[in-house]
Amino acid sequence: MSKSKTEQQDSNPKNSKDMQDDAHQDGISDETQQAEDTVEHDLEAMLAEAEQEAASQKELALRTLADMENLKRRTRMDVENAHKFALEKFVNELLPVLDSMEMGLDAAAKEDASAESIREGLDMTFKLFLDVMQKFNVERVNPEGEKFDPQLHEAMTMVPSPDHESQMVMEVFQKGYLLNERLVRPARVIVAQ
Repeated sequence: MSKSKTEQQDSNPKNSKDMQDDAHQDGISDETQQAEDTVEHDLEAMLAEAEQEAASQKELALRTLADMENLKRRTRMDVENAHKFALEKFVNELLPVLDSMEMGLDAAAKEDASAESIREGLDMTFKLFLDVMQKFNVERVNPEGEKFDPQLHEAMTMVPSPDHESQMVMEVFQKGYLLNERLVRPARVIVAQ
Protein backbone atom coordinates (compact mmCIF):
# COMPACT_ATOMS: atom_id res chain seq x y z
CA MET A 1 0.00 0.00 0.00
CA SER A 2 1.30 3.10 -0.98
CA LYS A 3 0.76 6.14 1.00
CA SER A 4 -0.16 9.30 -0.56
CA LYS A 5 2.19 12.17 -0.57
CA THR A 6 0.15 14.00 1.96
CA GLU A 7 0.18 11.07 4.28
CA GLN A 8 3.92 10.80 3.93
CA GLN A 9 4.33 14.40 4.86
CA ASP A 10 2.06 13.91 7.84
CA SER A 11 3.91 10.83 9.02
CA ASN A 12 7.36 12.43 8.61
CA PRO A 13 7.95 14.33 11.81
CA LYS A 14 9.95 17.09 10.18
CA ASN A 15 9.05 18.43 6.88
CA SER A 16 11.22 20.78 4.91
CA LYS A 17 9.51 23.91 6.20
CA ASP A 18 10.09 22.87 9.80
CA MET A 19 13.67 22.11 8.98
CA GLN A 20 14.12 25.56 7.52
CA ASP A 21 12.58 27.07 10.64
CA ASP A 22 14.93 25.03 12.84
CA ALA A 23 17.92 26.09 10.79
CA HIS A 24 16.76 29.66 11.01
CA GLN A 25 16.33 29.31 14.80
CA ASP A 26 19.83 27.81 15.09
CA GLY A 27 21.22 30.78 13.13
CA ILE A 28 19.44 33.23 15.40
CA SER A 29 20.57 31.30 18.44
CA ASP A 30 24.19 31.45 17.25
CA GLU A 31 23.87 35.18 16.54
CA THR A 32 22.30 35.76 19.95
CA GLN A 33 25.09 33.82 21.64
CA GLN A 34 27.70 35.81 19.73
CA ALA A 35 25.98 39.07 20.69
CA GLU A 36 25.83 38.04 24.35
CA ASP A 37 29.50 37.06 24.27
CA THR A 38 30.40 40.39 22.67
CA VAL A 39 28.35 42.34 25.22
CA GLU A 40 29.90 40.36 28.10
CA HIS A 41 33.39 40.95 26.71
CA ASP A 42 32.66 44.68 26.30
CA LEU A 43 31.27 44.90 29.85
CA GLU A 44 34.36 43.17 31.24
CA ALA A 45 36.60 45.56 29.31
CA MET A 46 34.61 48.57 30.56
CA LEU A 47 34.75 47.25 34.13
CA ALA A 48 38.52 46.77 33.91
CA GLU A 49 38.90 50.28 32.50
CA ALA A 50 36.69 51.74 35.24
CA GLU A 51 38.69 49.89 37.94
CA GLN A 52 41.93 51.18 36.45
CA GLU A 53 40.56 54.76 36.38
CA ALA A 54 39.37 54.42 40.00
CA ALA A 55 42.81 53.22 41.06
CA SER A 56 44.41 56.12 39.19
CA GLN A 57 42.07 58.63 40.85
CA LYS A 58 42.72 57.10 44.28
CA GLU A 59 46.47 57.41 43.73
CA LEU A 60 46.03 61.02 42.62
CA ALA A 61 43.91 61.78 45.69
CA LEU A 62 46.52 60.24 47.99
CA ARG A 63 49.32 62.22 46.32
CA THR A 64 47.29 65.42 46.60
CA LEU A 65 46.58 64.73 50.26
CA ALA A 66 50.29 64.15 50.92
CA ASP A 67 51.16 67.39 49.06
CA MET A 68 48.61 69.31 51.13
CA GLU A 69 50.04 67.89 54.38
CA ASN A 70 53.56 68.90 53.29
CA LEU A 71 52.33 72.38 52.34
CA LYS A 72 50.56 72.73 55.70
CA ARG A 73 53.71 71.68 57.55
CA ARG A 74 55.92 74.07 55.55
CA THR A 75 53.45 76.93 56.07
CA ARG A 76 53.30 76.25 59.81
CA MET A 77 57.12 76.30 59.97
CA ASP A 78 57.24 79.54 57.94
CA VAL A 79 54.73 81.18 60.28
CA GLU A 80 56.67 79.99 63.35
CA ASN A 81 59.90 81.38 61.89
CA ALA A 82 58.17 84.64 61.01
CA HIS A 83 57.03 84.98 64.62
CA LYS A 84 60.44 84.04 66.00
CA PHE A 85 62.45 86.30 63.72
CA ALA A 86 60.01 89.11 62.91
CA LEU A 87 62.05 91.60 64.90
CA GLU A 88 65.42 90.53 63.50
CA LYS A 89 65.67 93.49 61.10
CA PHE A 90 64.60 95.91 63.85
CA VAL A 91 67.14 94.46 66.28
CA ASN A 92 69.90 94.69 63.67
CA GLU A 93 69.08 98.38 63.21
CA LEU A 94 69.13 98.97 67.00
CA LEU A 95 72.54 97.39 67.55
CA PRO A 96 74.46 100.53 66.43
CA VAL A 97 72.41 102.53 68.96
CA LEU A 98 73.49 100.13 71.70
CA ASP A 99 77.10 100.33 70.53
CA SER A 100 76.91 104.12 70.65
CA MET A 101 75.45 104.07 74.17
CA GLU A 102 78.19 101.69 75.30
CA MET A 103 80.91 103.95 73.86
CA GLY A 104 79.27 106.94 75.56
CA LEU A 105 79.29 105.15 78.92
CA ASP A 106 82.96 104.21 78.45
CA ALA A 107 83.80 107.81 77.51
CA ALA A 108 81.88 109.18 80.54
CA ALA A 109 83.88 106.91 82.86
CA LYS A 110 87.19 108.48 81.80
CA GLU A 111 88.71 111.17 84.00
CA ASP A 112 89.08 113.73 81.22
CA ALA A 113 85.40 113.43 80.15
CA SER A 114 83.55 116.71 80.09
CA ALA A 115 79.82 117.21 80.47
CA GLU A 116 79.75 118.82 77.03
CA SER A 117 81.37 115.82 75.28
CA ILE A 118 79.03 113.44 77.14
CA ARG A 119 76.02 115.52 76.09
CA GLU A 120 77.24 115.61 72.50
CA GLY A 121 77.57 111.79 72.50
CA LEU A 122 74.07 111.42 73.99
CA ASP A 123 72.63 113.75 71.34
CA MET A 124 74.23 111.71 68.55
CA THR A 125 72.96 108.44 70.08
CA PHE A 126 69.47 109.88 70.53
CA LYS A 127 69.41 111.06 66.88
CA LEU A 128 70.58 107.60 65.76
CA PHE A 129 67.80 106.00 67.81
CA LEU A 130 65.14 108.34 66.36
CA ASP A 131 66.37 107.53 62.84
CA VAL A 132 65.93 103.80 63.50
CA MET A 133 62.43 104.40 64.89
CA GLN A 134 61.48 106.50 61.86
CA LYS A 135 62.81 103.79 59.54
CA PHE A 136 60.27 101.40 61.10
CA ASN A 137 57.39 103.92 60.89
CA VAL A 138 57.42 104.83 64.57
CA GLU A 139 56.37 108.47 65.04
CA ARG A 140 56.62 110.56 68.19
CA VAL A 141 53.53 112.33 69.48
CA ASN A 142 54.57 115.61 71.13
CA PRO A 143 51.35 117.62 71.39
CA GLU A 144 52.55 120.62 73.44
CA GLY A 145 50.56 123.70 72.40
CA GLU A 146 47.99 121.61 70.47
CA LYS A 147 44.33 120.95 71.24
CA PHE A 148 43.77 117.91 73.49
CA ASP A 149 42.83 114.79 71.49
CA PRO A 150 41.63 111.87 73.64
CA GLN A 151 42.47 109.49 70.77
CA LEU A 152 46.18 110.37 71.03
CA HIS A 153 46.63 111.95 74.46
CA GLU A 154 46.06 110.92 78.06
CA ALA A 155 45.21 113.83 80.37
CA MET A 156 47.06 113.39 83.66
CA THR A 157 45.41 116.49 85.12
CA MET A 158 43.51 119.61 84.11
CA VAL A 159 44.72 122.99 85.36
CA PRO A 160 43.08 126.40 85.06
CA SER A 161 45.29 128.66 82.96
CA PRO A 162 44.60 132.21 81.82
CA ASP A 163 47.47 131.92 79.30
CA HIS A 164 45.98 128.94 77.41
CA GLU A 165 42.69 128.25 75.71
CA SER A 166 40.44 125.58 77.19
CA GLN A 167 41.37 122.01 76.18
CA MET A 168 44.89 123.00 75.06
CA VAL A 169 47.90 120.86 76.03
CA MET A 170 50.03 122.94 78.39
CA GLU A 171 52.78 120.45 79.15
CA VAL A 172 53.84 116.97 78.01
CA PHE A 173 54.96 114.59 80.77
CA GLN A 174 55.72 111.74 78.41
CA LYS A 175 55.67 111.73 74.62
CA GLY A 176 53.42 109.26 72.85
CA TYR A 177 54.23 106.98 69.92
CA LEU A 178 52.46 105.74 66.80
CA LEU A 179 53.43 102.62 64.86
CA ASN A 180 52.22 102.77 61.26
CA GLU A 181 49.71 105.45 62.37
CA ARG A 182 48.34 103.22 65.14
CA LEU A 183 48.70 104.44 68.70
CA VAL A 184 51.22 102.44 70.72
CA ARG A 185 51.35 104.78 73.70
CA PRO A 186 49.38 107.97 74.26
CA ALA A 187 51.18 111.17 75.16
CA ARG A 188 50.68 111.96 78.86
CA VAL A 189 49.80 115.60 79.20
CA ILE A 190 48.52 118.45 81.38
CA VAL A 191 45.47 120.12 79.85
CA ALA A 192 44.22 123.68 80.36
CA GLN A 193 40.69 123.93 81.77
